[in-house]
This record gives sequence, structure tokens and C-alpha cells, in this order.
Amino acid sequence: MDTDRVIHRFTDFYRERGHHLITGGTLLPPPSDPVLFTTSGMHPLTPYLEGRPHPLGRRLVNLQRCLRTTDIDEVGDSTHLTVFEMLGSWSLGDYGHPQSLRWGYELLRDGFGVPDEQLYATVFGGDDQVGPDLESLRTWQELGLPVELTREENWWSNGPVGPCGPDSEIFVWTGGDDTPPQGTPTTDPRWVEIWNHVLMGYRRHEDGSLHPMRRPSIDTGMGLERLVTVLQGRDSVYDTDLFEPWTRTLPSLWNLDGPSLHLLCDHLRSCVVVLGDGVRPSNTGRGYVPRRLIRRLLTSLWHGDRGRMLSDLPLDLIGHTLDHFGQSLGTGPVRDVLLDEERRFRGLLERGRRLLSRPEYQGPLGDEDFAYLHDTHGLPRELVVGLRELR
Repeated sequence: MDTDRVIHRFTDFYRERGHHLITGGTLLPPPSDPVLFTTSGMHPLTPYLEGRPHPLGRRLVNLQRCLRTTDIDEVGDSTHLTVFEMLGSWSLGDYGHPQSLRWGYELLRDGFGVPDEQLYATVFGGDDQVGPDLESLRTWQELGLPVELTREENWWSNGPVGPCGPDSEIFVWTGGDDTPPQGTPTTDPRWVEIWNHVLMGYRRHEDGSLHPMRRPSIDTGMGLERLVTVLQGRDSVYDTDLFEPWTRTLPSLWNLDGPSLHLLCDHLRSCVVVLGDGVRPSNTGRGYVPRRLIRRLLTSLWHGDRGRMLSDLPLDLIGHTLDHFGQSLGTGPVRDVLLDEERRFRGLLERGRRLLSRPEYQGPLGDEDFAYLHDTHGLPRELVVGLRELR
């Protein structure tokens, strides 16, 4: 099942059950939101989960693109991405948690063909403030799925204060058809979480106390890339059809090892999406994210050969990503920004190399050295580290 079919099967399933499809495109949050980028599927819907009426009603479904840099150092492995997409469904004070779980199970089993024996659920087992989530436990037992009770792993919150509540996570066995499922989600990493169903039923206050929300809501989120990886029987998100044009093209341009290929695929693709949403590189704020990504990918690209250039990228590769994310910005403007940043970075590198060639920077560097190089010469720590590795 290719990615487009996965998306349509998810959204069509919920639309058939009275959910309105909402636009979840842009990475940019509303002007009143202090965060730089949308980081989760529920992020734009927070006011409605807290009680504000949504203009399209109480049942919603969407595909939201998101950006996170908290795990940027992990990008290059088989799962972490900077820009990703979240499939989500919401009940804003309408149906309850059991109905959400039943529909989730039905879609995975009948819509996506995941066998019962490859599914496992986890449920909040209670703590000092809230008792166990018995409704979800009974629902899974009635459906015949194995259940594991946890504490912190199945309590969702959006921070130290604000809406929160118990969640139930659905796991899929990824150990292969030849290996029968073993252990539980907390004891065997081959159980991979694929979908989280949150009962947004409480509000936590600054003193740590919990109060039930007047109108509990349901928020579910499932990473598109992770779902596609499982359904296509792949070991890595980079082996799916989402990344196929990138993983097929880049090795023909440059000789790259596995982690470098993954990092370049992620960072180049993420830059295209960020630029497609209208963000331009800068030294501060939102614009520093694409600048940082471009400099990270160039540092990796030039590690083996400083003669490699982004002008080698074919325009249809950029166009594939713009088309997937429904962005109207042409391939030419995206390429122009990438090449301009490449020129800027080469100039900065030359200045940095000359500076770091001084005797005082030949040995180990301390925090004061990094602070001086950043504040006085505009060389971030990770750039200094990269320059020293390139020597």
C-alpha cells in the first residue's frame, strides 16, 4: 500500500463516520502562538480541545505536517525525522475513549490488514492521583487484544500545566513473520508504538493538582512515516516510497554511507518543506532552523569531498517533495535559496578555517573557547566541531 492510499484510507474511514476533514498543512502556527513551528498534530487544535467550539463541529480528521529539532542529533538512524506528518482524529466532547479505540482497532485490522496477533495495547494503570483506566482496559479485553498496564508511559500531557489525561497506545509487532510475537511493549523493542489515543479529561494546575475537564475530548495521533514503514514491511522510514526518489537519486550523485545518506535525505527534504512554507534562512528565530539544517547537511556532504555541490540536485527531486506536501512554491526559488546558503556557508567556513588554524585552537576547546568563537566571530559550536572534523 503506497503512502497516498494510506492517507486516503485513514481520512476516508473517519469521514464515513461523521468526521470533517480539516486543513493541516502549514508548519507555521498562528501568529499568537509563541512556538516557532507546529510540533504535533494536536498543536493547532489545543484551543478546541480546551473547550472552544470548532467551526466544523465536534468530529475532525486531518493530516498535519510537523517539525521537531529536539531529536536532530538522532537523525540518520532508521526512525527519526525533522519534518514528519501526523494522521489524527478528534472527538471534541462527542464520543468517548472506548469508541475511539474500537474504531482504531477496526481501521488497523480491516482497513490496513494488520493481523490481531501482531497487535498489543497499553493502558494507564493508575497512580497516586488518578485510578486505572478501566474503560480502556475492558474495551481491549472485549476486542481480544493483549493489554499491558503502565503508569508514566500512558499518561499524556502538553507540559507541566494544561490539558492532560490517560492514553492508550497501540503497538505492532515488527519482529518478522518468522518470529512469533514475544514479550510486551515495555519488555521487547520489536513492539513498535503506532497509534496513541488520548483521553483529554483533566487539567493540571501549577500546584500539581488535577481537575476534571468539563468536556473531555479525544485526541489520536499516528505518525504517517512510521505507519507506512510498518505496512510496507520496511526496517527504516528511508526505505519507504516516501523517500524512494531521494534514496535512489542521492547515491548516484555522491558516494555516501548509510547514516550520511539518511541525514542528507532528511535535511534536504525538510529544507524544501520549510522553504515551501515561506520561511527564509536567517541567524535568529524561525529562519535559523533552515539555516542550521543546510549547514548540517553541507558539513556532512563535504566530509568526504569538499567539491560536492547542491547544484547537482535535480529539480524534479525538489518538485517531488513540494508536490507531496501540496506546496505551490516553484522548484527554482527553493534551489536558489539552497545555493545562496551554500555560498554563504563556504565563505563562513573559509573564515572559520583560518581562525581555527591559529595555535591557540589546535588543542581541546573548552566552553569559554566555544562562547568566544560564537559571540565574537559568529561560529556556532556545532560548526566549530564540524570544521575541526573536516581538517
